[in-house]
Amino acid sequence: MAEISGTTRVYALLGDPITQVRAPGLLNPVLARRGTDAVLIPMRVAPADFERVVHGLGQVANLHGLLVTVPHKAAALALADRATDRARLAGSANALRREPDGTWSADTFDGDGFVRGLIAVGQHPRDRRVCVVGAGGAGSAVAVALLDAGVAELRLADTNPDRLETLRKRLSVAYPGRVAAAVRPQLADADLAVNATPLGLHPDDPLPFAVTGLPAGSLVADIIMSPAETALLREARRWGLPTHPGEPMLAHQIDSYLTFFGL
Repeated sequence: MAEISGTTRVYALLGDPITQVRAPGLLNPVLARRGTDAVLIPMRVAPADFERVVHGLGQVANLHGLLVTVPHKAAALALADRATDRARLAGSANALRREPDGTWSADTFDGDGFVRGLIAVGQHPRDRRVCVVGAGGAGSAVAVALLDAGVAELRLADTNPDRLETLRKRLSVAYPGRVAAAVRPQLADADLAVNATPLGLHPDDPLPFAVTGLPAGSLVADIIMSPAETALLREARRWGLPTHPGEPMLAHQIDSYLTFFGL
């Protein structure tokens, strides 16, 4: 990492928990190699404190932007003064840029990073039947990007029926005839199943869905980055199913972050 000084542009990564985040370890070396005088610092912020912290950081003159992870992505969008269409459609944001006038501009890169990661390994989602488990901040962004990438059918699942129905209605307007939703994952003929929940961050978490409900050859993807091999991915491999880990989703967002923040 380059030397931090009084001229360094500071960016903060807000989440709770925060120990699992990988973005500083990927982004800071890129900034150092490029000779860019900027640094990304992880900060643990409880949900009850999120709005107050964001307002406070907005008063720090050399704080130029925020990255946001679990569980703050919907709250981040709510605090933005302006947002891209895809962020509003997803109902979440994972990046806030502080403008010169002190206002915040928001975008979401999770979905774009996820789809780019799939394409990079020859798994283009176009024309596939996809089940996304988790309708929170990351899951909603992944859902939007998959629909934009041309999936034939998107099936949403979430244990929170209100959140699930809100997302289904919003996406059904934008992508008529291609979105379905159910509290229980609909896996029987899915070509791709995605865990977009936090289940898997801790070793005693239950599996987000049963891989035995998937047909042979279905791809099982997880957006969790740490641990790199979640219990879900281990179980999928045990049953002979191909898998896709979480880190490519982040790796394929780095260039987007650099562009968004003007770095």
